[in-house]
Amino acid sequence: MMGWKTLDDLDVSGRRVLVRVDFNVPLAADDTGAMQVTDDTRIRGALPTIQAIVDRGGTAILMTHAGRPKGRPVADLSVRPMAERLSVLLGSPVAVAPAAVGPEAEAVVADAGPGDVVLLENTRFQDAETANDPEFSAALARLGDVYVNDAFGTAHRAHASTEGVARLMPKRAAGYLMDRELKTLRRLTDAPETPFVAVVGGAKVSDKIALLEALLGVASSVLIGGAMAYTFLKAQGIETGTSLVEEDRLEMARGLLERAGDRLLLPTDHVVAPEFSAEVPHETVSGSIPAGMMGLDIGPETRTRYAAEIRDARTVVWNGPMGVFEMQPYAAGTHAMAKALVGATEIGAFTVVGGGDSVAAITGAGLEDKVSHVSTGGGAMLELLEGKVLPGVAVLENGSTR
Repeated sequence: MMGWKTLDDLDVSGRRVLVRVDFNVPLAADDTGAMQVTDDTRIRGALPTIQAIVDRGGTAILMTHAGRPKGRPVADLSVRPMAERLSVLLGSPVAVAPAAVGPEAEAVVADAGPGDVVLLENTRFQDAETANDPEFSAALARLGDVYVNDAFGTAHRAHASTEGVARLMPKRAAGYLMDRELKTLRRLTDAPETPFVAVVGGAKVSDKIALLEALLGVASSVLIGGAMAYTFLKAQGIETGTSLVEEDRLEMARGLLERAGDRLLLPTDHVVAPEFSAEVPHETVSGSIPAGMMGLDIGPETRTRYAAEIRDARTVVWNGPMGVFEMQPYAAGTHAMAKALVGATEIGAFTVVGGGDSVAAITGAGLEDKVSHVSTGGGAMLELLEGKVLPGVAVLENGSTR
């Protein structure tokens, strides 16, 4: 990453500000069957940017996707519930355009003036969004005078609303949320304070190969948990019972282990059960996992060892659960990591949590405000840490605010 302009560098007075937000939030039907927002965290995250545009006399024209409607309108994925919630949070009306582009959208935008907020309908109601279609991008561009991207969670996608339209608008900048994410995560990639500890979990090594390769170039130690640990353990010749193992990744795992040496830590004890269920008896074993049993969480010895590594760190990044944390018998390892990050933060470490399951775990424990940063972008954060170019960021770096 190089440099980017922010909303503060942009003159928005009297201008229509086309803002990519991430309002892809959980929805559920109420007693009347109407869809309601059940978690407004992402909407609240965009409030500072929206409020600043309104306060400075700009018109905020918001774009977002919601769910995966596969290029067609889906009533339950309309943005209307998001607009209703945003209206409550802003304390003022939010107009909804019945489409993302076209005459109807243009009419709603034309009726809006300085200080107003318009939310365009779900951009993914048309395949042209994910295809980054030039005509769709041009239609979006006609709705605004300047462009702001405040959706870090979608910055790794070269879609029309994140990349295509931005290229058509020379005046473009990062919103406050995007700017905060990029500056925060840059502390992990640009000479992080050491010891730098990475905690990586999840189901498959194949999903995290690029991340592990990148982290091994900068981290003091990498703590492995989740089902991906069993591929590494089997690569070492340790019996893993019926645990999930990627047989086709064993050679790759051996290569990573050889490269990492003692910097890559693996579980030494496990919470195991005969099947993937919270209802069956479970136990803790050390070393090999018995035949007919599968590992579903890291054991207490591993939790203590990993927590000690985290406690001595100056920088910590956590991505991926240590076990099947959504099942109570196998949640202790993941919860232990959350508490360890909080403890490290309290004594001055810089701590970052990213990835859907890790974020769910730390917020579920009510600890999200006790770490340095909880990232709003799972895939985007991973790709940034892997050293990949994020299309939604690169287009901002190439832009101008003049």
